[in-house]
Amino acid sequence: MSVAPKFVGQKFAGFTPKAVHTLEIYLDYVCPYSKKMFNTLYTSVFDTIRSKYSDNLQIIFRQQIQPWHPSSTLTHEAGAAVLRLAPDKFYDFSQALFAAQDDFFDVNVVNETRNNTYKRLAKVAAASTGLKESEVYGLLEIPDKPSPEGWLNLGNKVTDDVKVMVKTNRMTGVHVTPTVVFNGVVENSISSSFSKEQWEEWLAKNIV
Repeated sequence: MSVAPKFVGQKFAGFTPKAVHTLEIYLDYVCPYSKKMFNTLYTSVFDTIRSKYSDNLQIIFRQQIQPWHPSSTLTHEAGAAVLRLAPDKFYDFSQALFAAQDDFFDVNVVNETRNNTYKRLAKVAAASTGLKESEVYGLLEIPDKPSPEGWLNLGNKVTDDVKVMVKTNRMTGVHVTPTVVFNGVVENSISSSFSKEQWEEWLAKNIV
């Protein structure tokens, strides 16, 4: 599946017309198994992909909100803000947010306001991307007063971006995270526990 131009930062590799394979990784920032898969890919496998497969493989990080974790939406909104402001830093931000994952689990957000959670997410973004906290927070902040028209469900400046992400993911029917989709078909043989060696074996077999 293609990526909307405004989400181009979700692509890791395969920007050339030669790319014939697509690997879509559906991950949630507050899912421990997503963190495990991302860390293996980011720290151990992406160098192999860059050196051996970048001409014929593109990888897309699909942000998959898990609504039973209320903070999931907030963390992915922060991802959308980084995509808007510095798409080339999206993977750096994602690494930092997965590293700070526990800080956004239910127990650690339940007693703070939504905007205060956004402020903490903006700090993670600023530290990992060089963006200004105020820039990121400016896209995330929820107004605390009605609009001039009296509207109360105002959302924030990335709400429409998140709507597109959710609609896109629903089209594939993905439910749990992590889920891997290879060339449009769910690849159940890949699990979050895949080691570097298992990834390299799978890539060698399938990316031809």
